[in-house]
Amino acid sequence: MEKWEFGHAVRRWRERVTPDAIGLPPGTRRRAPGLRREELAGLTGISVDYLTRLEQGRSTSPSTQVVEALARALRLADRERELLFRLSGQPAPGNDVVSSRVTPSVQRLLDRLSTTAVAVYDAAWTLIVANAPYDALMGETSSLRGIERNAVWRNLVGPGNRAAHTPSEKADLDAQLVADLRLTAARYPADRRLQLLIRQLGAASSRFVELWESDVPAPRTSRHKVIEHPVVGPIALDCDTLVVTDDDIRVMVYSAEPASDDADRLALAIVLGTQQLVE
Repeated sequence: MEKWEFGHAVRRWRERVTPDAIGLPPGTRRRAPGLRREELAGLTGISVDYLTRLEQGRSTSPSTQVVEALARALRLADRERELLFRLSGQPAPGNDVVSSRVTPSVQRLLDRLSTTAVAVYDAAWTLIVANAPYDALMGETSSLRGIERNAVWRNLVGPGNRAAHTPSEKADLDAQLVADLRLTAARYPADRRLQLLIRQLGAASSRFVELWESDVPAPRTSRHKVIEHPVVGPIALDCDTLVVTDDDIRVMVYSAEPASDDADRLALAIVLGTQQLVE
């Protein structure tokens, strides 16, 4: 197929998506229907220049991650997603690799929890997408690139996040993340990107190597966390992780006890943060 067909399809589907469908304000002075290029670029984590080159056929062979991110942001149905992968010159990822696909059911959950802090991770604990309240609570995520998006890396090697942990809590969290990653590696032995991640973690963290080779505990799906917000201050929250078994992804939800001071602080953090993200 001609290289311009991929870009033509992306532009056609971009013009089909309304801003309100993805939680963006409609704005004014829209010269064309659908999403602006800068809006789609922000949703997919790529530059406006790169998206422009893709749409104009001046850039070819986008990565699997870019195609998946475009399919997710454009709200493509299963057959449309498969077509987009074919137009990119590669097959849609199979069941033998870690999936970064957000299914329509999970997307509906994200859309309907638009005032709740939610993040979606793949089976290797790499961040797929986070909504605006999550960014407002935990810090903006769209600028994270490559291995920076992996929670195992960020906790064992990188800067971590805004969650405050005692030394024992931190050790417990690290052990559970590595335990879950080891289970994922057993399920996807042919995934080269996963094997690369494991090698990078092993090279950068002796603690990872120690945990990888030990009998670490099974992962928990809920925990209590205190988030150190830079403006609002500490917020005590419940962090529940819902595992979507069929698609092998994790949906992380932060919530506070209703009618509590922490609920008020969480609401304030989300209001302040989402206002900054829109500006």
